[in-house]
Amino acid sequence: MPQKSPQKSSAKKPGKTLKEKRDAKREKKDKRTAT
Repeated sequence: MPQKSPQKSSAKKPGKTLKEKRDAKREKKDKRTAT
């Protein structure tokens, strides 16, 4: 997630952390299978 600059202000909103956590989990899984 290198291009998360424009969403930095949005990260302050509640519920965004949960979405980011889910996204991170998905990205991790994708990276593992994409290796």
